Amino acid sequence: MIEVRFHGRGGQGAVTSVELLAQAAIAEGLYAQAFPSFGPERRGAPVQAFFRVSDKPIKLRSKVYEPDAIVVLDPTLLLSANPTSGLKKDTGFVVINSNKPADEIKAMFAGFKVALVDATKIAKEEMGITITNTTMLGALIKATNVFPISALDEPINKRFGKIAQKNINSYTRAFNETVLL
Repeated sequence: MIEVRFHGRGGQGAVTSVELLAQAAIAEGLYAQAFPSFGPERRGAPVQAFFRVSDKPIKLRSKVYEPDAIVVLDPTLLLSANPTSGLKKDTGFVVINSNKPADEIKAMFAGFKVALVDATKIAKEEMGITITNTTMLGALIKATNVFPISALDEPINKRFGKIAQKNINSYTRAFNETVLL
């Protein structure tokens, strides 16, 4: 089983991301769970969303406390949310949206694997907006190899309709541009 915890802010699409991942995993014949963790937060407040995927039925029904990967949609959360809490040492992946140099990011996350991509830049160039949730899916899939990137195409098309291709271009580009450290 692979467990992933997303860290974002209200309105950034973390919940949408885990739902799309689960739909793609199920279409690939896997078992999946996707669920949010938030209360009455407002837009911009820190939120978490969780994704589990396995080739066997998943009986666990709790938050993800010891993830195999974390996805950080907004790098400002590093200062307040402690996103690496519980992340598995040496094997855990920090999938991060940042435009900082690779050596600086790697130093920040000693003891973890890192998947680095400037998702904000890619989202702006491909979609005309700086919402990075679907863009970061490409980086996560590159880091975890949980299923083929093409598995996202159908859920994205169903969810986004006319603007789906912009999202597909965005996560495909992120997949190609993500640097594994």
